[in-house]
Amino acid sequence: MREKAPPLRIQWYRSPVSRQQLSELNRRSDLKGLLQSVGFLAVLAATGTAVVLAAGRTPWPVVVLLVWLHGTVAFFLINAVHELVHDSVFRTRWLNRPFLWIFSFLGWHNYAGFWASHTEHHKYTLHPPDDQEVLLPVPLSLGGFLGRAFFDPLYMWQVLRGSVRRALGIFSGDWDSRIYPPDQPQLRRRSVNWARFLLLGHAAIIGVSLWMGWWMVPVVTAIAPFCGGWLQYLCNNTQHAGLRDQVPDFRLCCRTMYLNPVFRFLYWHMNYHTEHHMYAAVPCYNLGKLHRLIKDDLPPTPHGLLPVWRQIIQILRRQKQDPQYQYTAPLPQKSVAASAA
Repeated sequence: MREKAPPLRIQWYRSPVSRQQLSELNRRSDLKGLLQSVGFLAVLAATGTAVVLAAGRTPWPVVVLLVWLHGTVAFFLINAVHELVHDSVFRTRWLNRPFLWIFSFLGWHNYAGFWASHTEHHKYTLHPPDDQEVLLPVPLSLGGFLGRAFFDPLYMWQVLRGSVRRALGIFSGDWDSRIYPPDQPQLRRRSVNWARFLLLGHAAIIGVSLWMGWWMVPVVTAIAPFCGGWLQYLCNNTQHAGLRDQVPDFRLCCRTMYLNPVFRFLYWHMNYHTEHHMYAAVPCYNLGKLHRLIKDDLPPTPHGLLPVWRQIIQILRRQKQDPQYQYTAPLPQKSVAASAA
């Protein structure tokens, strides 16, 4: 039997923040958590209701457009799950759980598996094989974007197939072996039970809806998370694409950008991705404050998606010529030595 490699120990560089400042930033708020969580659900409910009310009353192109808009919001459910997995949205800890279950169910996400994988991602960000949640280079293409932008049946099939495999208790591959260690069977059991709940729950919604003649209900619940992923694709894929792996500095392997308030809200403030990795316990709604404290120690922050994607496309073009190339973000002169140490 092959011996397990000792755990990797990374001495991460973090932009300096005083203990008092960090204590303030780490402070969670039930009110802010509810504004983010209930606010997001309200937007999702509004777009879903618009679809149901429009069906049969408006021309079908309008219904299709509304489904696409609803899916645009629904695709960000994974970002809600991400924040709630961190257990940092609410001050009252038990409030995190029901919202985590709701968002996970609506988006077809297995929160138990994501929690196991994401824990390793934060400890070993872009240090394979210890982190296999994100591997560079991130596979990006115009075809991939267009497929995700409207309706992605391949993604739907992958999610359904993955849920069925989990529900049957099938675990395979090195990454499963790592995030579900044999000495913690409760992790696998939690993932299996949730996969079964996902499949049975959505099957019940679809069955009852079809029996009652509510044809659009399965569309806004079971199908919508696979429609309209254009905006989430453009936001989420900026996090690490084109940057460096196997470096102990989040400023070089994560990307921060400014977004307008609407996109920032839908994205659960993950545009401050460098800050999130540096201080993962800071609630998402406090990441802007953290950014303002440490921005002089960060690379230049681009305004909006357009300049970010211009940069990413330039990096991808160069990587076609030189597959080993990785972009090194410019660091403030005062901290270059600290990063290299």
